[in-house]
Amino acid sequence: MKRPVLPRWSGTLAVKAAAFITVMCCALAALLGVLVHVQVTNQTVGQARHQALERLTQATQRYEAGDALRPDTGLDPRGLPRELRDLAVSGDRGTMVADREGRPTMWAAGPADGGRALAVAVDYSQQARTIAGLDRAILWSSALAIGATLLVGAFAVTRVTRRLHATARVARRISAGDLDARVNDPRTGPRDAATTGPRAGSGTDPRTGSRTGARAEGRARPQDEVAAVAAALDSMASSLQGKLLAEQRFTADVAHELRTPLTGLHAAAELLPPGRPTELVRDRVAALRTLTEDLLEISRLDTGRERLELDTEQLGPLAGRVVRAAGSDTEVRVVRDVCVETDRRRLERVLGNLVANAHQHGRGPVVLTVDGPVVTVRDHGEGFPEYLVAHGPQRFRTEGGTRGHGLGLTIAAGQAEVLGAGLEFANAPDGGAVATLRLPSG
Repeated sequence: MKRPVLPRWSGTLAVKAAAFITVMCCALAALLGVLVHVQVTNQTVGQARHQALERLTQATQRYEAGDALRPDTGLDPRGLPRELRDLAVSGDRGTMVADREGRPTMWAAGPADGGRALAVAVDYSQQARTIAGLDRAILWSSALAIGATLLVGAFAVTRVTRRLHATARVARRISAGDLDARVNDPRTGPRDAATTGPRAGSGTDPRTGSRTGARAEGRARPQDEVAAVAAALDSMASSLQGKLLAEQRFTADVAHELRTPLTGLHAAAELLPPGRPTELVRDRVAALRTLTEDLLEISRLDTGRERLELDTEQLGPLAGRVVRAAGSDTEVRVVRDVCVETDRRRLERVLGNLVANAHQHGRGPVVLTVDGPVVTVRDHGEGFPEYLVAHGPQRFRTEGGTRGHGLGLTIAAGQAEVLGAGLEFANAPDGGAVATLRLPSG
């Protein structure tokens, strides 16, 4: 059995959630980093500026008193930024960080006699290294925080997506016909746990398909949104299974109950005198018997317990026998004949129904073609209805006022599934219906 393929990582919920977590972590780390950087830088620069202005005040006092200036103080010293000198010459005091001989320096300057500037240079290397170290620490801590958050977030999201994938796999199994499939999510609440999936001391009512038995004991884990979806899917599958079982049982019961009176009616019809009314009665009785047998066959197919009686058959001669048994004007073309291991009775039933449907609902010429393990039946009528091409045959559904009960193709599809073959319905580009049966070749 082919395992269901999980979606690729690109574009999945896990990737989107991881990307969202990463973006949010980066934004938060950047915001906190900027705030810390601005706060520490303002504090560091403020302290250095205050120190430089104090030294400038002391230097101004010494200059006005005629005392000698310190080595880090001078009039229009070399390296003084032009903007700060112009500010000092204009009569104001100010500070500025600039390089002096390759070292970061905090300058403080004020006005002096003769249109000159008295300036003080304070080494700013230690403060610059402190701010640079802080920036590196912010970057590393942000990277570590983002990585740790991403790992934790990815782990949490992966657990959720794993449960979603499990729910999706069960949904695909149910859509494929496995109505016994259940999610049985461990976080399903106690109210739903009693109706979803098998539990100790519980079972399935064979008449309704509903769950019966004792409720699971103990406190269940708190139910989350994923568990709610899983519980809803399990509940839907149980309800659907019960309805389908009831429908299958009803179909089988009706067919069995009709068999006995139809047998007597058929015997009575054979005793009627010849004539047109007798022919009409016999025709309708035969139609009812055919419908009853079809219903019985469908009920057996619905149980899923059909067993194959395999034998080696050559497709070309088998197709010829089917056409001859149908007594219809059908052309048989053998492009490439092969021997296949199959159940002859079921294969003849499939091909016979396809040929009968082509003659009943289409127009001639009807052609049955054998090309290896692929058999096609084509007519030249109006083609299959759109619903049949899109969704396959549906029992008791026909269109266009044609006769029949819509059971022939349903039986053909069911028997083909038992054979392990693929049956496809399509319309030819130039008109006409095409049914293609692909038999297993291995």
